[in-house]
Amino acid sequence: MTSPGVAWPRRAGVLELRTPTRELLEEVLVWRNRPEVVRWLLRTTVDPETFIRVWLEDVGEPDHHTAVAVLDGTVVGTGSLRVHDGIGQFDGDAWRRSEAELGYLIAPAYAGKGYATAIARTLLELAFDELGLHRVTAGCFADNVASWRVMERLGMRREQHGVRDSWHAELGWVDGVTYAILAEEWATAK
Repeated sequence: MTSPGVAWPRRAGVLELRTPTRELLEEVLVWRNRPEVVRWLLRTTVDPETFIRVWLEDVGEPDHHTAVAVLDGTVVGTGSLRVHDGIGQFDGDAWRRSEAELGYLIAPAYAGKGYATAIARTLLELAFDELGLHRVTAGCFADNVASWRVMERLGMRREQHGVRDSWHAELGWVDGVTYAILAEEWATAK
C-alpha cells in the first residue's frame, strides 16, 4: 500500500525510484554497513533483518515515502520523505502534515555522480508538487560536505549550524547543520 495518488516507480534523472522490496533491500545491505557509508550516518551498523522489516513496514505508511534507487538494474541508493506536523496554534490545522524530513543515501561506488541530487530533487518534487507540503528539512553532520552540498544545489538554505550538538562515535561531539526549503522557494528554485 502506498499513499493515495503517489505513483511508483518514478524517474529521478537516469535513476528509477522503486518501492522497497526484500530483494532490493538485500542489495542495499551489500554496502549499507560499510565503514565509508556509516561514517556520516546517525544509525551506524544495522541488523539486516530489522533493516528490511522497518523499510517494508514504511511501504504501508501513508506519510512515509521511501524508495530504492536503481540504475540499469543495480541498486545505487535510497531516499526517504517523512511527512509530519509542523508547528502551529491549535486554532486551525494548516500546520498538520505540512512538513517533511528528507533523506538520501548513495552506494560508495556511485558517490559523486549526481545521484543523491537526483533522488533528493525527485522527493522534493513529490513533497511540493504532489503532496502540497509547506516545508521540507534535512540535516547532516557539518563535516559531511557532500550531503549539505546536495541540499544547497537544490536551493535549500542552511537554517541552523549547531556547535558540537551531534555525537559521532569516532569524532566525539561535532557540529551539525539543518537545511530547509519552503514550497514557494522550491517553485522559484526549480
